[in-house]
Amino acid sequence: MSSFLHITNGDSTTKILENLSIEGEIITWREMLCEGKTTRDVGSEDFWKTRFDFLHNAYKVTKKTFIDFTLKEYRNLCKQNQDEIVLWFDYDLFCQVNMLAVVSWLKKYRKGRNITIIQSGKSENRSKMVGFAHLTKEELINLYQNRVQLTQDDIEYADYIWQLYCSDSPLRLETVHKFNPSSPFIYLTEAISAHLKRFPSVNNGLNSIENTIIKTAYNSKPSSETKLIQQLLEEQDIYGFGDLQYAHKIKELKKLFSSFNPVKLNKDGIKVLNNQINYYRELRSDFSYLGGAKKYSYLYMNANDKLLKLTS
Repeated sequence: MSSFLHITNGDSTTKILENLSIEGEIITWREMLCEGKTTRDVGSEDFWKTRFDFLHNAYKVTKKTFIDFTLKEYRNLCKQNQDEIVLWFDYDLFCQVNMLAVVSWLKKYRKGRNITIIQSGKSENRSKMVGFAHLTKEELINLYQNRVQLTQDDIEYADYIWQLYCSDSPLRLETVHKFNPSSPFIYLTEAISAHLKRFPSVNNGLNSIENTIIKTAYNSKPSSETKLIQQLLEEQDIYGFGDLQYAHKIKELKKLFSSFNPVKLNKDGIKVLNNQINYYRELRSDFSYLGGAKKYSYLYMNANDKLLKLTS
């Protein structure tokens, strides 16, 4: 009889699987690799040091929390040796980047294993994309029964995209991610496109997410920062961010606000929103990374959806 290992995109999905009583062990991949610097060698000492440094500096994660929450679960993964490994990942950027990293790790450390994938997203009964948490028990079981087996070419492809994501230049990602129509990673193209829009816009120096934050603040006039974050969470489609990530980004943009109770942009914030001033210099940091690339070494050209490398 085959043995099963399920790797999930988070604790909520793990709880869903436990309630479904699906056969096999469950490992929760507790990372947010779409944020901060990443290195290619998933699971190495350098990889985890790089991740801890980012999480500690950006989110004040303690070493104990990092070890207890992330590393212990990873070490548990290293002990597993089942016949079939089932990946449960949502359609959004947050999950797709984590998925790439997991497949890269499996390619190196679990050669020859049967790897299958289950992805939430499009649903016949819904107009919007949905994650596992919004699916019925019947829909989840149907996804499981129709899971897709990854070929060696699929595994190589995912690993290649991960290597490009971790490289110091995102330029190859602009084209490579679009030319694999037979890929089972049906949400990856849109996720990578969203990733590229996280580099600062040539128009005002803010990226897609940052512009969405100030636009929502200006148009909706939320009564508090909490209400602003709630609205951003409800309206986001492709990024899959949590409240901590939005709070962190709002903090980086605080000089564009005159108040958070209620939420109001100041004069500079309104000018940035209207592309009347460029805020690139005020935000620029040599320590801000997206994958392996420095965020402020590239500009996103809105007119043609291309990246421009800046020369130092």
